[in-house]
Amino acid sequence: MTDPTSLPNFPPPPDEHPLRGRVLDVLVDLGLGPNIDGDGDVAFTVNEQNLFARCTEGEVEILRIFGQWQIQEEHVGDRLKLYETCNEVNLHMNHVKTGIAGNTLVVTGEHVVTPGADLSVLVQVSIQVVLSGVQIWHQRLLGIDPSNPGGGDGSGGGS
Repeated sequence: MTDPTSLPNFPPPPDEHPLRGRVLDVLVDLGLGPNIDGDGDVAFTVNEQNLFARCTEGEVEILRIFGQWQIQEEHVGDRLKLYETCNEVNLHMNHVKTGIAGNTLVVTGEHVVTPGADLSVLVQVSIQVVLSGVQIWHQRLLGIDPSNPGGGDGSGGGS
């Protein structure tokens, strides 16, 4: 007899959570090994980064791809700098929202999923934009101009 704890985590039937089921299919096709976590979100790993997909289903379907990153201890005390950095990224990027929850950076990308939308493209774009948002947030926090990674802080100030 097979140990029931060794069975894979099968997704729910498509009629229970149709968007989440389609997102699971996309992530499986991408080879990202998704699982459903205790909150009902789809958890997966990309480039050693843990990401999640949360699906809001109903008349309007919304897909949120997000991740959470612990803020380094030396930056936790300067809340204003953390919030200013989030604001800069939010103003700079159209698809990404950043925020601070406790000592954690949260970066999300959201889509309204319309009938006929190419869900695979939406998922892949969201993943890349969220990961880019995290990178840009860290660069801005450290005073590095993401558009000029090789030099200076982009302030244009001279001596």
